[in-house]
Amino acid sequence: MNHPPGHLQEHPLPPGIVGALGLGGYQLLADIAGVGAGRLGSQAFLLVAPDPDPSLPDAGPQISLHHTRLKTDQELSAFTQLAAQLGYLRLSGYRVTLERHGLRSKVNVVNPATGGIAATIPDKHPGGLFGGGAGASKLLAEVRSLPPAGPPPDLQNPELLRQVLLALALRDESVGGAEAAELADRALELTRGNAALDPPAALEAAKQVSG
Repeated sequence: MNHPPGHLQEHPLPPGIVGALGLGGYQLLADIAGVGAGRLGSQAFLLVAPDPDPSLPDAGPQISLHHTRLKTDQELSAFTQLAAQLGYLRLSGYRVTLERHGLRSKVNVVNPATGGIAATIPDKHPGGLFGGGAGASKLLAEVRSLPPAGPPPDLQNPELLRQVLLALALRDESVGGAEAAELADRALELTRGNAALDPPAALEAAKQVSG
């Protein structure tokens, strides 16, 4: 696994980016397969760790879809859900590549079967009175519509299974980060007692237990 659980917690944004963009002390809201969402005050953004490349120095996680004027919790929720979905796509076989644009990066979601770009996340969130263009909510709908890139993740790996469960839990806008982590842990325990449970069913069962 290229990006184990907690990767972005252990590998935060590079100091140069943090200092230049004034993001010191940002809060990490999601961390799945090297894709996360961050917030500081009215700013929200995606954090994406590049795939390892032995021929290149590790530049560390990059910032994408930088939004500097967050207005509602619903907008913030879309960032968390988008990060979770991108992480899930990476776990399921899609490649997530980065193109630097100054201090920020554009993210391409690449289908490995065709080499084609299936979706693109811009380096900055669009402005405008109504947040038009490729905003987080619109991008979320776009990436959720992507077909599987290949066979499902190997769910016999507990670390991988927990990341899948966490990604699925965070897709629910009514579930916060801490609650999602608790649901993922509970669902993981349920799968150990019933191997027939697939991740969505295990998560639903975990919600029933917590309810």
